[in-house]
Amino acid sequence: MTRALTVDDCLVAGIILVAGLAAAFLLRLLLRWLGGHATKTRWSGDDVIVDALRSLVPWGAFVGGAAAAAAALPLTRTVHHNVNQSLTVLLILVATITAARVIAGLVRTVTQSRAGVAGSVTIFVNITRVAVLALGCLVILQTLGIPVAPLVTALGVGGLAVALALQDTLANLFAGIHILASKTVQPGDYIRLSSGEEGYVVDINWRQTTIKSLSNNLVIIPNGQLAGTNMTNFNQPEQDMTLLVQVGVGYDSDLEHVERVTNEVIAETMKDVEGAKPDHEPAVRFHTFGDSRIGMTVILGVGEFSDQYRIKHEFIKRLHRRYRTEGIHIPAPRRTVTLQPGAGVEIPHQREASIGSIEVP
Repeated sequence: MTRALTVDDCLVAGIILVAGLAAAFLLRLLLRWLGGHATKTRWSGDDVIVDALRSLVPWGAFVGGAAAAAAALPLTRTVHHNVNQSLTVLLILVATITAARVIAGLVRTVTQSRAGVAGSVTIFVNITRVAVLALGCLVILQTLGIPVAPLVTALGVGGLAVALALQDTLANLFAGIHILASKTVQPGDYIRLSSGEEGYVVDINWRQTTIKSLSNNLVIIPNGQLAGTNMTNFNQPEQDMTLLVQVGVGYDSDLEHVERVTNEVIAETMKDVEGAKPDHEPAVRFHTFGDSRIGMTVILGVGEFSDQYRIKHEFIKRLHRRYRTEGIHIPAPRRTVTLQPGAGVEIPHQREASIGSIEVP
């Protein structure tokens, strides 16, 4: 020490430290007020920024007050340097964590807005967070006087060995980046794999893709497997889809009447059932002279994949009820079995006939 520590020195340092704490408290109240106003805006990025600043700014005020209090004390040059260095490292650490939260939150916001869904894409968020934290650690090491260049070189050599040992993990990582960059699959899409798995994409992280099936179960698929398999995306190029319903009527039916009644049921279903697309132009197409009926296909508009089950359910019920009211017959398949007499075969009650016919419904 250059001189002895006095009560006045401690009093001045205490006042400065308390002032720093008071400033941190007031700044936190101010940022809380700003956060309330930020929630009322359309852009969600300001919420992320204000929330992160609520951690950084009070800590900055406290560290500034602690540094000023240390400067007011009669400390030796070595102690003063160590105190300033420790406070600087603390401030850099807080700033790094805050920057990681802000940047990762903005990346999440931008990714969600482009995907247009509620699910999050954690692969980009995690990569961004790790990159920012790594840079912050390098700055802290440089502040402490530790050479960074040899460390980076050693990490590069060690990273090569780690990359060889984690080939599958890295393959899944780059496969996930490729899937997102190519926009082949995005969170919220309904997909079906050639292996049979299907459902809504919930998340794509650094190693795997999570799919939520209609039975409310989660299916975990490695990104490498997802990128290398045949897949149907029911949300691309657009979310709306068409639903095909197969119907058959008897040969004695008036097809003009059948078409008119079917179109009326379609219009009623498209208007009343949730998820239907009333603006989609329906179609009724006769296509087959079957064994016992004339087959036709009804084409309906559906908002998304999961809506088709509810719409098909309601349409079939209403169409069946309307056909019964209009007297339109939907015949059941019938088969005619012809029995020919042969060795050891006897046809009851038809001994004089050469051929007998029995109709089986």
